[in-house]
Amino acid sequence: MKNLLALLLAITTCAAEQVPYLTPEQELATFHLQPGYRLELVVSDPVIKEPVAIAFDGNGRMFVAEMRAFMQDLEGTDQRAKNGRVSMHWSSKGDGHFDRHSVFADNLILPRMILPLAGGVIIAESDTDDLYLYRDSDNDGVADKKELWYTGGPRGGNLEHQPSGLVWCMDNWIYSSYNAHRLRWNGPSRAPLKEPTAPNGGQWGLSQDDYGKPWFIGGAERGPLNFQQPILYGAFNIDGQTDPDFSAVWPLVGLADVQGGPMRFRPEDKTLNHFSSPCGSDIVRGDRMPADLRGDFLMCEPVGRLVRRAKVTLNDGVTMLRNPHEKSEFIRSTDPNFRPVNLATAPDGCVYIVDMYRGVVQEAVAIRRGSYLRGVVENLGLEKNIGRGRIWRLVHEGAKPGPQPRLLESTPAELVTQLAHPNGWWRDTAQKLLVMKQDKSVAPALVEMARSHGSPVARLHALWTLEGTGALDAALVSDLLKDAQPQMRSAAIRVSETLFKKGDASLQRQVQRLTDDADAGVVMQGLMTAKLLNWPEAAASLQRLSTQHSVRGVREIAQQLLTPVSPFLTDDSLTQVQKNSMSSGEVAYRALCFACHGLSGAGAPFEGPQKGATLAPALAGSPLVQGPPERVLMVLLHGLTGPHQNGHKYPTEMVPMGANSDSWVANVSNYIRNSFGNRAPFLTAADTARVRAATSERKTPPTLEEVQSFGDGLPPVNFVPLFDGRTWANWQHDAHLDGVWEIADGVIRLRTDEPPRAAGKDYNLSTTKKYKNFTLMLDWRLTGKPVVKPHQWLMEDGQFHTDAAGKVIMKDNLTWGDSGIYLRGVRAAQINIWCQPCGSGEVGTKFKDTEATQEERMKTMPSARADKGPGEWNRFIITLRGNRVDVSLNGTQVIQGARVKGIPAEGPITLQNHKDAVEFRHLFIKELTP
Repeated sequence: MKNLLALLLAITTCAAEQVPYLTPEQELATFHLQPGYRLELVVSDPVIKEPVAIAFDGNGRMFVAEMRAFMQDLEGTDQRAKNGRVSMHWSSKGDGHFDRHSVFADNLILPRMILPLAGGVIIAESDTDDLYLYRDSDNDGVADKKELWYTGGPRGGNLEHQPSGLVWCMDNWIYSSYNAHRLRWNGPSRAPLKEPTAPNGGQWGLSQDDYGKPWFIGGAERGPLNFQQPILYGAFNIDGQTDPDFSAVWPLVGLADVQGGPMRFRPEDKTLNHFSSPCGSDIVRGDRMPADLRGDFLMCEPVGRLVRRAKVTLNDGVTMLRNPHEKSEFIRSTDPNFRPVNLATAPDGCVYIVDMYRGVVQEAVAIRRGSYLRGVVENLGLEKNIGRGRIWRLVHEGAKPGPQPRLLESTPAELVTQLAHPNGWWRDTAQKLLVMKQDKSVAPALVEMARSHGSPVARLHALWTLEGTGALDAALVSDLLKDAQPQMRSAAIRVSETLFKKGDASLQRQVQRLTDDADAGVVMQGLMTAKLLNWPEAAASLQRLSTQHSVRGVREIAQQLLTPVSPFLTDDSLTQVQKNSMSSGEVAYRALCFACHGLSGAGAPFEGPQKGATLAPALAGSPLVQGPPERVLMVLLHGLTGPHQNGHKYPTEMVPMGANSDSWVANVSNYIRNSFGNRAPFLTAADTARVRAATSERKTPPTLEEVQSFGDGLPPVNFVPLFDGRTWANWQHDAHLDGVWEIADGVIRLRTDEPPRAAGKDYNLSTTKKYKNFTLMLDWRLTGKPVVKPHQWLMEDGQFHTDAAGKVIMKDNLTWGDSGIYLRGVRAAQINIWCQPCGSGEVGTKFKDTEATQEERMKTMPSARADKGPGEWNRFIITLRGNRVDVSLNGTQVIQGARVKGIPAEGPITLQNHKDAVEFRHLFIKELTP
């Protein structure tokens, strides 16, 4: 332990030279690749800066999203500046050398997603879910037309908590991370179709395999997830789907510049020991890569300055991942500025790597002042390394990059032939262009290819192209449901869903029979389709196969399909509005929060020295989550730093989510407060708004102690403050009240050493405004020294304690003060604050009214003593409507339906001066209609 502390001290205090920039040629010499591979430079700074994503159009032109405003200093100053761009790069000679460049779209806010189409490019910026289609009508390399393609509306959140991907998959739907929906091209000048999916849990990066399954990567150290089956059917994960040490990484750079601090680097060499920011994936589908690599999963790890390779295998029906390079990596560098953030299979059959080439890849919330990482970064000068970027091409010996495509000029018939291309990029692009053309003249050729082509992947693409062009018919699908190849049977089941949605249920029985197919993959697809389409037979099949099937993968998927994802939807105690809020909160939680807190709310497991450790605290049973709503809202808005309960520290800190909307925060709050066995009142966007307003000046995450002391001073929804904690605004504080009423420590205080009173002056304190009907909320406490002295005892029946002769008896009573609140400024409507046995809250000294009936008297007497002890704060909630008074004291309704006669129609709120020490705070009022 002493050695570790010494190491940390050395890292954070010793001066170090700034990590230098390297030229592309110098950086190239720092790469360590597996035998047979090398990297080639495609394009570099200053042509591009801060690249984060790439995509290619049908002619092989490369589009690069450049986040030029990203973290130009450690505070993230002007990070939303409109200086981002999407640049375009191409080879004028068609030889793979990108010698021509243009700025396709400029003045963007941190562009993050690109999807080239036929005749345009869809571009997504940060902080919005809107998607725009950009067109270059004069073919000069610069977009001159921009039209809204999909209306998603504003979006909040940190950059890493916003969507990425935008991949047109084989099923003709477009997927992105975070969004629990998919989109579909619906023709020119028409809004896309939209369908729900399971929350995918993905963060940065998205790819698909040869069978059209999207592959997502979770943030917060998780790596690939939900890859067992297409996300449309559910977010399926199976224990043991990765090797036990899969998340261990083996970098060459040892700077200890990791967000997780000392738990996340090896003390002996300061290298990252575990996934920190896995992102930017690619399933290798390029034909210029060796057969041993094709189909493997590649993933970037920019904090580790490496690219991970994973072998993808199928074992007992479970898709498995393992690192084939024991205690090593596929690609790594000794240059601290190498920051791979994305990957793509390119038209030339190689894999391209997006290297952001910078010193810092974390956002400002992760490098705030006082944090461990901030000290390391500043010591090394990493924050100064900005404004560069490179794109690299992965090449294997003996294989030259392939030719440049011209698919945008190809005829439909020519595009059909490309569905059999050995490079997955060509097949995907040809299918996309055919679907956009909607040319049914090629349907016979597609049918023939789907039935009998020698390439299994060509057959799949042909089938899905028929589906995408509206040329699919039940006869073909029926034949393919009996195909010898199991992948075709599975695909036929999937495409049959399109026929069912159009009302053709003729294949239902045939599909249902395939839940007993000899191939486990076909069985799983049949079960998922039956569940998706809500077939009555699905439940029985799932129950049977979840326990009786011989293949583990089938049993696991069936069991998960049987488990309701959203049990609250069948909770009859919830209103539809509450269920809707829970549904929205669940989507957000399963897309983001689960990465640290776990799907069950018990905390995601943390692989470290402590057995049973979790990345973040459990939400299940959490007093903070179920307690005063202001506190959980504060944490969601501003994050949380420092030790948690019992001084425990977690590897990750809660980052602020305040960039999201008030509704988003309220929905997530409702979900975590009413899931995992929790139960708490529901919140609204207005609740979030008032906490946001009350904490608007906060710049750093609060500590647990700050959170636990927060909330009591916030106004409820639609209440306005009568006291700002600093000034006499709203109060009639004339000169004669100086030295009588004062403001100290955010409270209104009555002094007991007040100067002599002047005749004819009112020494009570009143509001400047007069009120009619209202609800008043305020805190009060009597701060006098408790003493025992003789006093009249007012009993619960509103009578003084008397002897047998009816004489009032003076009895010793423990008292520490007396005060009250005059409603509409009159004593007749006084709410008493005192130490009488009956308790505070009595209305208008009705006990002195000899004309009052016993029933009237009892209505004005507290039904219970709810006062707290000497010097403790109490809370009144008082409602006056007409002449009716209701009073709640510390959550107990002590007065209900008292009537006060002869009071004015309006008047101020008055705090009584009874010459006893009293304090008031948190005064809020809501005016009511009659």
